[in-house]
Amino acid sequence: MQWTPAILHSPAGERVRCDLCPHRCALVPGQLGACKVRRGAEGGLETATFATSVAHTDAVERKPFFHYRPGTPALTLAAPGCSFRCDYCVNHLLSQYGREPDLPWEATPVDVDDVVARAAAVGGCVALSYSEPSLAVELTLALAERGREQEVEVVWKSNGFLTAEAIEVVAPALAAVNIDLKGMDDARHRRLTGAPVAPVLAAIRAFHEAGVWVEVSTPLVPGVSSSEEDLREIAAAIAGIDPGIPWHLLRFTPAFRMGDTDPTGPEALAAAVAIGRAAGLRHVYVERALGPQGRATRCPGCGDIVIERGIWSLEASRLVAGGCPACGTNIGGRW
Repeated sequence: MQWTPAILHSPAGERVRCDLCPHRCALVPGQLGACKVRRGAEGGLETATFATSVAHTDAVERKPFFHYRPGTPALTLAAPGCSFRCDYCVNHLLSQYGREPDLPWEATPVDVDDVVARAAAVGGCVALSYSEPSLAVELTLALAERGREQEVEVVWKSNGFLTAEAIEVVAPALAAVNIDLKGMDDARHRRLTGAPVAPVLAAIRAFHEAGVWVEVSTPLVPGVSSSEEDLREIAAAIAGIDPGIPWHLLRFTPAFRMGDTDPTGPEALAAAVAIGRAAGLRHVYVERALGPQGRATRCPGCGDIVIERGIWSLEASRLVAGGCPACGTNIGGRW
């Protein structure tokens, strides 16, 4: 594992406090933080996240982003680690680096120039996904700086667990972020993730106010976010920030420590869509289980379909200057 200097830290007596996420670990030299990929160093911190075990290109819809440059290729990287320890994580072989023994994880240092050049060659963006991109803030800033020269943007699929000062630093580097909102009950959120939910809600609002395009995903985790009451609370929280924020409803898939739990059925997903719309959300999506209708973007003014999608692909866009061709209603997004 390669360790490089990290930013976002402050003195804490004889220790150094990490100011990246709300855990705010106070570390002595050599001591790992809760994420297991940042550690204390003499006079500062070091990070192991200027690296990736993934470097492949797929559609940006797969992150998922439905209102950010539809059909754009996304060169995806996955730096090690996560600030959460979700029991259901389908990517735990990547995200739980340092927590789970004997993970088959091999890091390759990232060549920023090469990554940006590869993304530029296909007219794409760079996405950080699968693990927690906020832990790779130094890599994100380097990619964004180099990307500006070649019109390559950086996007995140994130848990949103950041401090206000970290958001202030990284927001200018991001074009879009999809944040998981896994539930509204703090006790259940802590049991599932090991962290409180309030910072996640604050991050959604802060990124939105900073001008970063924001989409939100909610996995229907049994006992946390799958009941009608849970979903109404989540939908209301998103609508309270902006009813134009797209909401992605994700089927729970048995994995990791929840391998014996039943997956989400199509009926539950359809009911969740209705809850989101009743809360005033303009764009509520289900990737697969409800077919093409679940992925289509409809004009909130007249109801016409303006974007059709396959699974992880763009089929057709009828937008005209970001608006509905039938009634002229603006469709929020980065088109």
